[in-house]
Amino acid sequence: MAFTDKARIYVASGKGGDGHVSFRREKFVPAGGPDGGDGGNGGSVIFVVDKGLNTLEDFRHAGKFHAGNGEEGGGRRKTGKSGEDLILKVPEGTIIRDAATGKIIVDMSGDTLSYTLLKGGHGGKGNQHYATSTMQAPKYAQPGQPSREIELLLELKCIADVGLVGFPNVGKSTLLSMVSNAEPKIANYHFTTLQPILGVVDLQDAPGFVMADIPGLIEGAADGVGLGDEFLAHIERTRLLVHVVDASGSEGRDPLEDIEIINRELAKYSADLTKKKQIIAANKCDLIQIPEDDPKNPIRRIREKYEPMGIRVFPISAATRQGVRELMYFISGELAKLPRDTNQFAAEYNPETELSVENDDSFTVGYDADNKEYFIEGPAVERMLGYTNLGSEKGFVFFQKFMEERGIIRQLKEKGLKEGDTVRVYGHVFEYYES
Repeated sequence: MAFTDKARIYVASGKGGDGHVSFRREKFVPAGGPDGGDGGNGGSVIFVVDKGLNTLEDFRHAGKFHAGNGEEGGGRRKTGKSGEDLILKVPEGTIIRDAATGKIIVDMSGDTLSYTLLKGGHGGKGNQHYATSTMQAPKYAQPGQPSREIELLLELKCIADVGLVGFPNVGKSTLLSMVSNAEPKIANYHFTTLQPILGVVDLQDAPGFVMADIPGLIEGAADGVGLGDEFLAHIERTRLLVHVVDASGSEGRDPLEDIEIINRELAKYSADLTKKKQIIAANKCDLIQIPEDDPKNPIRRIREKYEPMGIRVFPISAATRQGVRELMYFISGELAKLPRDTNQFAAEYNPETELSVENDDSFTVGYDADNKEYFIEGPAVERMLGYTNLGSEKGFVFFQKFMEERGIIRQLKEKGLKEGDTVRVYGHVFEYYES
């Protein structure tokens, strides 16, 4: 199965069900009152961390995910059934972005195990709610709130305490397989690891930790060469870096130059990576033929340069396990000194406010020829009625001012409104008079 770092998907919440228009029909009540029920709420879009997942493969070929719509209300005050929530399971460490802006919506790591990204639309009110002393048989019910959708970019940044970095084919996969429960594919050719692989390192009498084999980096990685920029993204989560280098130079490269190249790529990608605690694992030391006291001995050269900087150098052989035990216990001790908090990325975009239906200030005016009345509808008008008491003089003055300022009176006149005509605003009916 291919490893998938990123996926682009559409998600949509469910539409709220429409309110219902109906009237009681009882044997001895020929003209019963309104009993239209409310619509059901639409389903929400919810992301949940599944710690059993480690890729975004499930989203690779999927285009659009839609929560269930709410059902329309029914007669006898029956509320419609709410739509099913859409539950999307993602690996821990998944960052969810708004695809249009690239801004982070949520980082599914740390304490964030569940996140409601889009709430479903509210169900509309049935006509039972619109009966008044002057209108006892309202033929209007509120429509349900619309569905909302957004295109998302999912990006996985793996969670690990320790990241193994270094050129391809320097022995990172072999080291991980020797010390953990991971089973990476190992072969003697470049680009052997095409995905970050996590393994749990268990130690006797010392705390264990999670170690990640980050795919082999090469010069230019920070600029995207060899998918290096995507691989580097995984290192951001780690607390400590173990720089594995082929100290024997078995492929004709200078180990000191290898270390410098990788460190330059880390710095170019993010200055924060250079601040992480780093340990050098000088691998393949069993292949070195130069005596330790010789100035040309590669282990000696690495130590002389990096240990004065506070970077410990461990000669190891992942193949024969030489020095590996000492390295693992040293890592455990260093991790104990470092904060355990996961590097969590801050939210930059909130779909609930950015895509809020409450921001819709639209309205519609028209003429109902059957009932010979003008009507006004739309989110802006519904919202205004929600906070205005038309039964008070102050509220009615506010209503008239709202109609003037929004240009609603002007549009009604363009439709042919004249003095004495009837205007319906949802459950309210007025006669129009020039002031």
